Amino acid sequence: MRSLDVEAVQAFVLVADLKSFTRAAEALDTTQSAVSLKIKRLEDSLGRRLFERTPRLVRLSAEGGTFLEPARALVAAHHDAQAAFTVEQRRLTVGLSHHIVGAELPLLLRRLSGTGPALSFEMRVATSRQMLDEFDRGQLDAAIILGHEHRRDGGERVLEETFAWVAAPDFEYRAGEPLRLATQAAPCTVRSMAIGALDGAGIPWTEVFVGGGIATIGAAVSAGLAVAALGRRVAPADTIDVGPRFGLPPLPSRGVTLYSTVTDSRGRDAVRTLVAAIRSTVI
Repeated sequence: MRSLDVEAVQAFVLVADLKSFTRAAEALDTTQSAVSLKIKRLEDSLGRRLFERTPRLVRLSAEGGTFLEPARALVAAHHDAQAAFTVEQRRLTVGLSHHIVGAELPLLLRRLSGTGPALSFEMRVATSRQMLDEFDRGQLDAAIILGHEHRRDGGERVLEETFAWVAAPDFEYRAGEPLRLATQAAPCTVRSMAIGALDGAGIPWTEVFVGGGIATIGAAVSAGLAVAALGRRVAPADTIDVGPRFGLPPLPSRGVTLYSTVTDSRGRDAVRTLVAAIRSTVI
């Protein structure tokens, strides 16, 4: 067996985590074809097929699953070796809107942990308005927020977030009765969007649960307490879209935007990896 190309192994780990050659290419700041070529050469070197590919799906083969953890260890050791003489520790402070992170947060943190030991992270999760205000005051290196008031130009569009009325499969609602809602505390633009849509459709509603973030709202929805307007990416896996069943009005999509002042290569690599990881969660 020939010596392994560490960059190819890194590409393999990224594709495995992000389940996409395209997202891995974004994280590595290269092209999809370049990543595909690296993986092909790695497979040739190992004499093993690492991925099962279809037009819509990328998943590890059985041999790829066997190789994944040793591959992670190799990449981590490579980063440690590169950082052996690094004196300065780079601290990166990133703000995320709590409406754009859900159960996939461990994946995002795993990807950030793989960007090298010379980086430390502070991640803040709050409302988009709060994150943008902290970014404007210079308290954040980067902010990834849910668009709402078009307060500024610029930024990089990360994705278009689509929303649905989600509830537990056994949630009951009768037309004419107030719809039981779980919401984020005011002021919250998603709350305003949901209430505005219901009011516009003439559907009565009542707030029965106010949560502090997607995790608590999702828990209330999963427990069958209420319906919530949530991004499809971050809705709990055990919930369903009940909008069509209950005749609820459609909800508009919202852009997710990155604002960043990061200029150094280590910081840019980490931000780029985070954005690719978020994009990889699109349903």
